[in-house]
Amino acid sequence: MAKERIAYVCSSCGYDSPKWVGRCPSCGEWNTFVEQKLGKKSTVAGATAEYSLSSKSSPISMSQIPTSDEPRINLIDGELNRVLGGGLVPGSLTLLGGEPGIGKSTLILQTVLRLVGKTILYVSGEESARQLKLRADRILKGANDTISEPLSDCQVVCEVMIERVFEHIKAVQPDLVVIDSIQTMATEDVESSPGSVSQIRECAAMLLKFAKQTATPVIIIGHINKEGSIAGPKILEHMVDTVLQFEGDQHYMYRIVRAIKNRFGSTAELGIYEMYQSGLRQVSNPSELLLSDVKESEGLSGVAIASAIEGVRPLLIETQALVSTAAYGTPQRSATGFDLRRMNMLLAVLEKRVGFKIGQKDVYLNIAGGIRVTDPAIDLSVIASVLSSNVDTGIERDVCMAGEVGLSGEIRPVSRIVQRVSEAERLGFKRILIPASNIAGLDTKKFGIEVKGVRRVEEALRDLFG
Repeated sequence: MAKERIAYVCSSCGYDSPKWVGRCPSCGEWNTFVEQKLGKKSTVAGATAEYSLSSKSSPISMSQIPTSDEPRINLIDGELNRVLGGGLVPGSLTLLGGEPGIGKSTLILQTVLRLVGKTILYVSGEESARQLKLRADRILKGANDTISEPLSDCQVVCEVMIERVFEHIKAVQPDLVVIDSIQTMATEDVESSPGSVSQIRECAAMLLKFAKQTATPVIIIGHINKEGSIAGPKILEHMVDTVLQFEGDQHYMYRIVRAIKNRFGSTAELGIYEMYQSGLRQVSNPSELLLSDVKESEGLSGVAIASAIEGVRPLLIETQALVSTAAYGTPQRSATGFDLRRMNMLLAVLEKRVGFKIGQKDVYLNIAGGIRVTDPAIDLSVIASVLSSNVDTGIERDVCMAGEVGLSGEIRPVSRIVQRVSEAERLGFKRILIPASNIAGLDTKKFGIEVKGVRRVEEALRDLFG
């Protein structure tokens, strides 16, 4: 009998070694090697052999490759279509990851139920068919006016062996395949438990080969680990075409779909949803949602409104700061929804260039609504909210701002200033502070809002606090 082969695989990056080592030579993580039984063979050719387009492939000239645009699949979901770059590309492999209970399965299920006229194969390795039916009934009950007989197009199978999944695919011939989730799938060629590094890698390779050879899109739902990254080997994210991160605090109703990787579109887009008992609802105007409690915070210090851009849409978000005397010897610095290192840089600018001594004070920063913002144009509102809390003086609620702050205290220009000003005007703001460099070439008379240009941080703070 053939001897059983054993390898040690890093659970962080997927690097394999014939013997156990303490530190992974690939990613540098400690104590991440786990024992894997490889069995007699490990190949993905057998399960997907019936989908091979040809037994041999030959090189082809770049000029001879057809470039006709293949229409994307409209998911009947404006937010998800935007994040994907205009719809689901035939033959693509999409990975959706998120926290447990955040709503990944709900989002995918309510999306495929709307695809009337398409044959969907929903493979569930975590839930029973009855659980999926109860969830579908709850979704349809809240949206029965927009969906017409969707269940007849959605085929559900509860299976964890990938070879049997391909047998069902061959019998059903679906237009879209959903795998919920990749951590529950296993192949007979690898003698390890489902969810291991080798099982995830082999199952993903089979699904990738199937998707590319049959032009059938596949959506994979994945878990994430305690650090917030997608669980499994890093090669999983390299293999797929699109990686979507489904995030949001479970204590808030907002959910955000963000593209981490997208071979068919931009990674700067995001989709915003609101969680209800009947499912997830699209938020077409997120600024009004994020600023819903502006009236209640009238006159409070430490609050500033920033005009940010996420993808192609402008967002007006609320920046909250709290500055207090340090209770211990070392002052605390904390940021939620904002880069902590950038906040420390802005605090250094505020102390060095403006002259406010906050080195021995605790500073806490929060982006309201539980969203995460990376737009540098929010710098000015961060400094304004910190100083507002420090001097305990509120900022007028009809004022918003946009500007990147440099290390010398200058207000640097930002992109797409017209969209930022127009969004502030549409939401009823009376005045907006923008970099003076953006004033040049901007017709401020066509806006129904006062546009004020500022060059340095001191000038902006003087305008806000007098």
